Amino acid sequence: MFNFPFELDDFQKDACDFINEGKSVVVCAPTGAGKTVIAQHAIHRALEEGKRVFYTTPLKALSNQKFYDFGEKYGSDKVGLLTGDTSINRNGQIVVMTTEVFRNMLYGTNFGAVADNMKDVKYVVLDEVHYMNDEQRGTVWEESIIYCPTNVQIIALSATVANSQELTDWINTVHSKTELVNTDFRPVPLRFYYFDSSQPTKLLPLLTPSGCLNSKIKPERKQFSHGKMKQKSYVKEVVRNLEQNDMLPAIYFTFSRRKCDEQMEKCAGLELVTKAERARIRQFIDEYIAENPYLYNNKHIEYLLCGVASHHAGLLPSWKILVEKLFQQGLIKVVFATETLAAGINMPARSTVISSTSKRTDSGHRMLTASEFLQMSGRAGRRGMDEVGYVTVVGTPFQSPEEVAELVLSDANPLESRFSPSYSMVLNLLQRFSLDEAKELILKSFGYFSSGSRLQPILKQIEFNNKEIAERSFVCPYKHSDADLFEYDKLRHIYVQNRQTYKKICKQEKAKNRPLSPEAVQFGKETKAMLNKLHDYHCDICKLYRKHTKNLEVIERINVKQKRLEKEIERQRDIFWNKFLAHRSVLIDFGYLNNDYPTSKGVTTSQIRSENELFLSEIIFSGVLDNLTPSQLAGVICAITTEDLRLEIPYIPFSEPVRKTLNLIRNIRRKVEKVQGYYQVESPCYINPYFSSLIELWVEGAEWESVSEQMDIGEGDLVRSFKRVVDVLRQFTTIDNVPEALVFTAREAIEKILREPVDVD
Repeated sequence: MFNFPFELDDFQKDACDFINEGKSVVVCAPTGAGKTVIAQHAIHRALEEGKRVFYTTPLKALSNQKFYDFGEKYGSDKVGLLTGDTSINRNGQIVVMTTEVFRNMLYGTNFGAVADNMKDVKYVVLDEVHYMNDEQRGTVWEESIIYCPTNVQIIALSATVANSQELTDWINTVHSKTELVNTDFRPVPLRFYYFDSSQPTKLLPLLTPSGCLNSKIKPERKQFSHGKMKQKSYVKEVVRNLEQNDMLPAIYFTFSRRKCDEQMEKCAGLELVTKAERARIRQFIDEYIAENPYLYNNKHIEYLLCGVASHHAGLLPSWKILVEKLFQQGLIKVVFATETLAAGINMPARSTVISSTSKRTDSGHRMLTASEFLQMSGRAGRRGMDEVGYVTVVGTPFQSPEEVAELVLSDANPLESRFSPSYSMVLNLLQRFSLDEAKELILKSFGYFSSGSRLQPILKQIEFNNKEIAERSFVCPYKHSDADLFEYDKLRHIYVQNRQTYKKICKQEKAKNRPLSPEAVQFGKETKAMLNKLHDYHCDICKLYRKHTKNLEVIERINVKQKRLEKEIERQRDIFWNKFLAHRSVLIDFGYLNNDYPTSKGVTTSQIRSENELFLSEIIFSGVLDNLTPSQLAGVICAITTEDLRLEIPYIPFSEPVRKTLNLIRNIRRKVEKVQGYYQVESPCYINPYFSSLIELWVEGAEWESVSEQMDIGEGDLVRSFKRVVDVLRQFTTIDNVPEALVFTAREAIEKILREPVDVD
């Protein structure tokens, strides 16, 4: 084992031993427990053996961070970086990349042959594997594990999840021998506190030593103003308490960007920094702004000087980097952040504050999941600096103290599969495999593997129904079968009907003073014979007859339910394959597949990564983009890559060519949506030109300030939107069958978009 300059914890030793034995390993441990040491062990082994190691992360920012860290540690000549828009030393011994890039390599399309891509690769570190839970991108982790060559050892690093054994068993099944190392060990233990607004001068321990809720904590009272519930902010009191108890620096999690900024402003007057610290902050900012002059007028500078900052997706990436650097140096005392900060960025704090354990979603308020809470609270406590980490939950009217205690004591949630076939997945698989082989791969997904646990509620219901059927199955004292009872019931029903009819005939004939016709007499005799036949059945005198019939009725109803549940199980088990087939049908209809092999259009589409690859391909092949200028092309691509926004933003007028092109694209969308609707494929086709006019201005050379002030939206949102455009335009320059003129226009547009501050990661 590689000699680290410190004693390894038991779980780290176990994981390193498994790697030495040539096994893959899943490591589940809390944030800050030291999972990276295990990855470093694999890196040292690769360097010693003259082999290569890939290190994958879910976020570009994390990849950049690891690239710089490893460059300093192992020498920049040994380390490479591959993200969507960066390629440095791609043949290095240690290559850091986003998980998407790794998955694309394994498809072996526009990244070259798989054998070349994976040459000499002995280990792949999949950092933050719990991202498999991510709604949009979770499927990438499953694909990476399924397609990863079996001679490569996987080192999967994950936060605590409930079904780590199931995940390990799955990797063991689809890849190679895999061991689980699971620990709840935290090098810096956590202490939980509660802020109760009725006692604003202190923080109350949330739990008693025996692990029960502290009885001194009172629930928050609901306050109303003009019929609406209002919520007073106690942020200053909370931060003051943290300062007085020597619990700073802190990350203060809030679920709205607006509130992050408001709370930062409220705390600016608390004098959290000394004069000397203020001078250091001023010097640091001046040096940073000299390199990034577009930040000169940033209105948040005055707050940084007070030791407080805001950190959320609406801010420029370069500004967030400044905040992170100041925080890492201990100069920022409180960062007000949205939960995205919980995702792996290196910002160690002594405390975390969780402003509410419920968050507003599109469908109203919901409680945080145990995993979300763990992820945020886990940022507290700096290894080697703090003996304990502090987590403070702020009381709100939307949660009871009991609910908070329950959440703190809850285990993490299980990982759920987000596996979902897309057009490019279908085309990539059929480019390399037959339809039957592709099915085999789809059925290797974690989603299919774990469908047993996903189907658990349905299977339990079936079991419960079978039990009820068994309990209701009836033993007749006269040895009659259910079929005999049905026969008796049928006869009885006909007899009752016939008797009523005979009585009616008799009554009518009597009223008319006429004798019964021979047919009526015969009908009466047959009805009487039927009654005698009924008397032959024991059911006629059995006291349990009613119970027996009732049971049969209930069993009949249960059987109908059982058939429905069994159908649902079939549907759920085949859900991934059926989705694959639905996407395949759409591709066949559009001529992208022929005899289950991609046509030239299909090959192009297999190389695209976007929300709806088919929609983008249809736009390219329609020729509507061919005669646009770089700014107009950027405006059009911006519209088709911007998802539906919740905000009501008025469109700022964009140029006539963009408007005409988008009208033509609307016709393409109608065609795609019609075929998708027929095969029940849900894949969005966006046309949202919110920012089209802004990117046109930017490409034409406007200053950032004059572009960003056109619209009341976060600068970070604009940068992200522009980067998405670059991502698609860059694909135009690498995928097959794109007209040469369009490639040149795309290159020019990319060059003009990527200037400060958009080009900062």
